Amino acid sequence: MDLMGRYEVVGDWGTSRLRLFRVEQGRVTARHDGPGIAAARGQSEAVFTATIGPWLDQAAPAQIRLCGMAGARDGWVEAPYADCPADAVAWRMASARFEWRGVPVAIMAGLACTNPNGAPDVMRGEETQIFGAIARDPALGQGRRLVVLPGTHNKWAVVEDGHVTTFRTMPTGELFALLRDHSTLGAQTDQPDPAQEAQGFAEGLARAEGGRLLSSLFAARSMRLRAGRSAQWAAGYLSGLLIGAEIAEVADMLEQDDDILLIGDGRLSMLYAQALGRRGLATQVLEGDACALAGLGLS
Repeated sequence: MDLMGRYEVVGDWGTSRLRLFRVEQGRVTARHDGPGIAAARGQSEAVFTATIGPWLDQAAPAQIRLCGMAGARDGWVEAPYADCPADAVAWRMASARFEWRGVPVAIMAGLACTNPNGAPDVMRGEETQIFGAIARDPALGQGRRLVVLPGTHNKWAVVEDGHVTTFRTMPTGELFALLRDHSTLGAQTDQPDPAQEAQGFAEGLARAEGGRLLSSLFAARSMRLRAGRSAQWAAGYLSGLLIGAEIAEVADMLEQDDDILLIGDGRLSMLYAQALGRRGLATQVLEGDACALAGLGLS
């Protein structure tokens, strides 16, 4: 195997999926996706080997850089946390470094803080997107910004002059998946209906404004049984209700901001933009993969 391969590999390994990018002369030339850390079940190295395998058959990469749950305690190799406030320099210095099959590997650090609730809080992967967004647009590193990163565990991060000073985690995505897939409130369907989902989402957002989350959750079931709502409507309703409740809970973080940065999956980010728009808040949406790649050193 050629250990002097002319390509590098960077990757974002989250809870639900692994995304590996082959980089040649500063450009992404190929991509492989694999299982997330949750599905790896303690076999992270084997999952990584299988995902990168087709490239290894040609030549070994010059180096590998990974962010996200690869560095978690139940990931591949545990990486430390950089304490907030932290900028990109402090974050990069805290990464875990080792060799794998003769190839230098860096697993980027996470961030840790005491959140506005007074509880310990951590993130892994989202900080790469935050620092990547600043690398792509240095103006974002000036002044105060509220950055929202929707996903399995949503992050609401305060960035001041390029430093992540604090953040709050809301496990809304995980809760939605549990309710949709493993409870009587959700209803499984293989046939998407965007119009029904959109109607349910809007009704869920409106219901969340009443502040009665638990009783409102059961309507996802009762409205199907007694009001003729569809499974697609119920999925949208649960999403809108949970996102609306999440935003109500972080209302204290919204008071200082009228322009919020959303980073992540485009469809999910637009749902948050819609929900924040109901409160009269403007948002800017950035694509998550592009920010992650920039955070990992690509322009």
